[in-house]
Amino acid sequence: MLALAVVQLALALHVRNTVLDAAAEGARYAALAGSGEQAGVARTRDLIGMAISSEFAGDVSAYRTSIGDVPVVAITVRTTMPVIGLIGLEHALEVTGHAAVETVD
Repeated sequence: MLALAVVQLALALHVRNTVLDAAAEGARYAALAGSGEQAGVARTRDLIGMAISSEFAGDVSAYRTSIGDVPVVAITVRTTMPVIGLIGLEHALEVTGHAAVETVD
């Protein structure tokens, strides 16, 4: 029983880290000069689909904000937190990736 619990914890952490990394990469992609929020959302969905499953990429959103004087793109992913295998609580896991917006002068 303990071994199964450890494996399930490892799977949950893998899903969390993978989704967080995809959100951060999507934010970096959206922050590039000439790119936009929708491109970042699409990139995030592609990365999650390739790494885990497209079922985990259903609720991905993007917005622009600023931290101090620095404009920032944020990508937020709300997805399933795996409890038994990959089955779990929908929208129980929420992660956000941020990146500074690139400007060309």
